[in-house]
Amino acid sequence: MKILVLIDGSKWSHKAALHAIELAKRKNAEVVLFSVLDIAEARALAFNFCAQSGICDQVKDYEGRIWGDMRKSTQQELTAILSRYTGEKVRCSSKIMEGRIRDEVLREANSGEYGLVVMGAFGRSGKTRISALLEQIGGAVRPPLLVVR
Repeated sequence: MKILVLIDGSKWSHKAALHAIELAKRKNAEVVLFSVLDIAEARALAFNFCAQSGICDQVKDYEGRIWGDMRKSTQQELTAILSRYTGEKVRCSSKIMEGRIRDEVLREANSGEYGLVVMGAFGRSGKTRISALLEQIGGAVRPPLLVVR
């Protein structure tokens, strides 16, 4: 069995990874840590910087730098999680996709490769309300979905 773990940079997704690793040890399963880089997020950050600074002639440059920082940060996060669990005797890998988060998560989760999808109950915003992604994908994910609080 393969377990897909959605990683978004929140403490909740790290807790989800911990639960997935523990479950994988008991079930002799493989864990795939999965993150999506959304260009719309980089564009929004660049636009906000432009609007606040008034330096809009360089917005494409800012967008490119933000995109590069997002990629580097996500790779570092996944590498840190992987290295933390190397001694756990669990097959664990990572995957980063680019695109719209909802679309990429559903494409991966419903690919037929996974017996379980694990995600945090809340996202990076830390709001006490349920994750926006969970609201978007909850009914559309075919494998069982474990939501970690």
